[in-house]
Amino acid sequence: MERFKDKNVVVTGAGRGIGQAMAEAFAAEGAKVAVLSRNEQSCGHSANAINEKYPDSARSYAVDVADFGSMQECGKEILAEMGGVDILINNAGITRDGLLLRMSDEDWDAVLGTNLKGAFNSVKAFQRSLMKADEGRIINVSSVIGLIGNAGQANYAASKAGLIGFTKSVARELSPRKVTCNAIAPGFVRTDMTDVLGEKMQEEILKMVPLKDMGEVEEVANLALYLASPEARYITGQVIAIDGGMTM
Repeated sequence: MERFKDKNVVVTGAGRGIGQAMAEAFAAEGAKVAVLSRNEQSCGHSANAINEKYPDSARSYAVDVADFGSMQECGKEILAEMGGVDILINNAGITRDGLLLRMSDEDWDAVLGTNLKGAFNSVKAFQRSLMKADEGRIINVSSVIGLIGNAGQANYAASKAGLIGFTKSVARELSPRKVTCNAIAPGFVRTDMTDVLGEKMQEEILKMVPLKDMGEVEEVANLALYLASPEARYITGQVIAIDGGMTM
């Protein structure tokens, strides 16, 4: 299938994990994909891996999404090279975990800057192109932590909860131009970050998951494909948890 042939997709935080899986999933469906991450090594490696499977489908762009000026310049470069953007996926995210008593303002600002302001910066860079698209789509990757909170992650929880409010507001503002904006809230998903957790910690986390299993990055990518598809044209302003029942 090539559901996204002739569509241009931007995925931030696509150097690994969920972001890379999303970028590859869209390339597999015929899209041209801009692969963004903070450094050239990670986004370049991701784009190369995608191009090995789907030739000439991915380009890499190294940019700090938290930097407004840099993101706007990157946006101009992408638009000049791709001719327009139909789908924007804001996936870039970082953690700086620590109890609130010990959390520095630098750790707070860094996480809010990438996870929340980064989404604002990206939408600002591409909103005019998205409004001109036939089926403009914005997908923001939040987290179950933004829905339920978590001790030691006040900054991360605030950023992901803020992303939900941002999603709903953008959905209302851009709906007259038929641009949808939705959020995905992944739960415990198997990535290189979860692989480093000890077996005991993984077991403790899985106790909170009714399905007693981790999700896979491909499953999150499949949800993004659906939300970006014509079949999801009547879905906007929603937060869809993909968490094995963790937040039900």
